[in-house]
Amino acid sequence: MQKNSMYIEQNDPEGDIRKDFLDDDGRAKRTGTWVTASAHIITAVIGSGVLSLAWAIAQLGWVAGPAVLMAFSFITYYTSTLLSDCYRSPDPVTGKRNYTYMDVVRASLGGRSVQLCGLAQYGNLIGVTIGYTITASISMVAVKRSNCFHRHGHHVKCYTSNNPLMIIFACIQIVLSQIPNFHKLSWLSILAAVMSFAYSSIGIGLSIAKVIGDGPHATTLTGTTVGVDVSASEKVWRAFQAIGDVAFAYAFSTDTLKSSPPENKSMKRATAVGVTTTTLFYIMCGVMGYLAFGNDAPGNFLTGFGFYEPFWLVDFANACIAVHLIGAYQVFCQPIFGFVEKWCNKRWPENKFITSEHGINVPCYGVYHVNSFRLVWRTAYVIVSAVLAMIFPFFNDFVGLIGAASFWPLTVYFPVEMYIARTKIRRFSFTWVWLKILIWSCFIVSLVALVGSVQGLIQSLKTYRPFQAVQEE
Repeated sequence: MQKNSMYIEQNDPEGDIRKDFLDDDGRAKRTGTWVTASAHIITAVIGSGVLSLAWAIAQLGWVAGPAVLMAFSFITYYTSTLLSDCYRSPDPVTGKRNYTYMDVVRASLGGRSVQLCGLAQYGNLIGVTIGYTITASISMVAVKRSNCFHRHGHHVKCYTSNNPLMIIFACIQIVLSQIPNFHKLSWLSILAAVMSFAYSSIGIGLSIAKVIGDGPHATTLTGTTVGVDVSASEKVWRAFQAIGDVAFAYAFSTDTLKSSPPENKSMKRATAVGVTTTTLFYIMCGVMGYLAFGNDAPGNFLTGFGFYEPFWLVDFANACIAVHLIGAYQVFCQPIFGFVEKWCNKRWPENKFITSEHGINVPCYGVYHVNSFRLVWRTAYVIVSAVLAMIFPFFNDFVGLIGAASFWPLTVYFPVEMYIARTKIRRFSFTWVWLKILIWSCFIVSLVALVGSVQGLIQSLKTYRPFQAVQEE
C-alpha cells in the first residue's frame, strides 16, 4: 500500500502541479527574495514622510538633525532583525510561520499583549488614512496655487480651502473601497514606487537647483535660532515635533519571502539594504532642503512654496503625491475593513444585512457582488476619516503625532520584548539591561515627540481659518 501510494503520488501530474504552487505550509508558494523585499521596504518607507524632513532638520540643526536620522535608522534596523527571527516559531528557521504581526505577538508573548498590539496597529492605520487625506488635499491645493502664482505673480496670496479637495479625495476613496481585493492588485506597488520616487527626486533636484542658483541659506548647528526665528518654548516644542516627523518616516513592513534561503536571513539582508538606501535618501532630502531654505524651511517642501518655478514641475510633483496617496490610502484601510467585516460576520452570522450579497451586472466588468454592510461601513469610514482630516488639516503636526504614537510600540517595544521572551534572556543580565534601556529610552523620546505634536496641533487650531476664499484675481 505504501509503495503504491508513493508511486501514485510521484506520477500524479495534478499533484506535481499543486506542489509547484504550494509552499511547505500548504499556502501559495512564496516567490519573494531579499531583492524584492528590499524594494518593498524602500517603496514603503520613501513616502510622504520625506516631505517634512527639511523642516525637521531646520528645527534640530546640523548636529542633532542628522544624528536623529541616523539613530532612528539604527534602531529600526536593529529591532527589525530581532523581528525577523520571530517570523517562524519556536525555531526561526524550521518553526511554524506567523503570517501577521499579531500572530507573532500571540506566539511569542500572548495574553494582553496581543490586544495591545492590535490597538497600536489599527490605531496607526486609522491615523495614517487621516494623514493621507490631509496630505493629498494639500498637494492638490498646491497645484491650484502654483498655477495662480504663475499667472498673477508670487506676491498674490492665492488662498484656498482644503475642504472641497478633501471631499473629492473622499469620493474617490468611497468608490475604490468597494473594489474587492483591491490590496492584491499587482500594479499598486509599482505605481506607488514610481510616484514616491518621482516626487522625492523632484524635491531633491529642485533643492539642489535652488542652492546652486541662490546659494545656501543661513543655517546653524542648532537649527532655528531662539529670539530670531522662534521663541524659547517654540524651539523646544518644534524640536520634539521634528523627532515625531522622523519617526513617521521610518515605518515599513516585511515582504513574503520564499523558504530557501531561510526567511529570517533574507529579511535581515533586505532590512540592511532597505534601511541603508532610505537613510541615504532621507539625508539627501533633509540636508539639501535645509541648505535650500535654511531655518525658514517649510513644513512640506513641495507645498510650502519655497519653489515657484518651473511651475509645471512643481505641479507634476504634487500630482504624483496625490496619485500615490490615493492608492496608499487603500493599502492602509483595507486591513481595517477586513478586520471589522470578519468580526461582524463571526459575531452575527445569521444577519442578512451583513452576510448576503447581490449580483449586479456592470458593463465592461461583469457581475459585481454588492454587500450592503460593506457598502455602508466602508463609506462611513471614509466619510469619518475625511471629517477628522477637515478638523485637523495640519500636515506636520499630524505626521509627528502618528510617528510618535506608533514608532515605540510597533518598532521597538514588541520586537524587543518578543526577542527577550523567545531567547529566554536572564533577568538583570547585561543583554537584558541593555535591551530594557533601549525600550525605555525610546519610550521617553516617543513621549516627548507625542507631547510636542499635540501642542503643535493645539497651536495650529488656535490660528486656523477653515474657509479662506481663493484669491487669484
